[in-house]
Amino acid sequence: MSIQWTGVFPAVTTKFTANDELDFPAFDLNIEAQLEAGAEGIILGGTLGEASVLSDEEKIEILKHTLEIVNGRVPVLLNIAEPTTKRAIAAAQKAEEAGAQGLMLLPPMRYLADSDETLEYLTEVAKSTKLPIMIYNNPVDYKIEVTLDMFEELAKYPNIQAIKESTRDISNITRLINRFGDRFAIFTGVDPIAMESIVMGCVGWVAGLVCAFPKETVAIYRLVKENRTAEALKIHRWFLPILELDTHPKLVQYIKLAEVGTGIGTERTRAPRLALKGAEREKVLKIINDGIATRPELPAGSWGKLV
Repeated sequence: MSIQWTGVFPAVTTKFTANDELDFPAFDLNIEAQLEAGAEGIILGGTLGEASVLSDEEKIEILKHTLEIVNGRVPVLLNIAEPTTKRAIAAAQKAEEAGAQGLMLLPPMRYLADSDETLEYLTEVAKSTKLPIMIYNNPVDYKIEVTLDMFEELAKYPNIQAIKESTRDISNITRLINRFGDRFAIFTGVDPIAMESIVMGCVGWVAGLVCAFPKETVAIYRLVKENRTAEALKIHRWFLPILELDTHPKLVQYIKLAEVGTGIGTERTRAPRLALKGAEREKVLKIINDGIATRPELPAGSWGKLV
């Protein structure tokens, strides 16, 4: 399957049982909600997927399971977030062997690589696989920026096809388009500024709160693309307090709690992450519950499976 780089690609959460094992029934419920709402891709093992606490074997198990239940309806991508080039190449090759249709690729983890080191890491992974790749550019959280000059070098590799733009500098979208035209498919990766980013030219949205509110997320994206901006803005203004949960260090706990609120997930995380408690829990619950209580009616045709 070649990837059509457009639409909402949920970065889905990983579900765990009370015994800290993979919870596929809960996972499947959420995946079906994403597909029913009109998601056009699924991304596994990202930050929200708690990649840092999953074993290599669990990542491949989740990938194979997702491929089975999605059954070709949309492309399934696996995130690669590794500390060494050797491990990143091995992860990419295992993902390809297991049937992944694409990769999302972060710069090296833990070590603050310079530009040359980062470029070599990314290009060596690209050369090791035939899979299409989305580069995840998030210098705010991961401290390494993939600059425009670096993307100039990465453009030489045809399977590097997309960018998850998470610099939080919305002008960077225009800079990328001005310099590269449509060479890269640019996705917004920061929920609170996603609508603005789509207006500025992003062709897709790697979304987080979509895990709990899939229909609303897809509706905003589609309405903007159909130039129905006023309708999208009404949903966005309702959604913003919830979307801002995506930029907190505890975004995994926050978004999983929202999934519980909308009935398509569980709250369990893997240690060292712990369940929210006390005043913090009450504060987040209020944001979620206030949103659910005032959930807007969505315009006809703004979400759902594409015909």
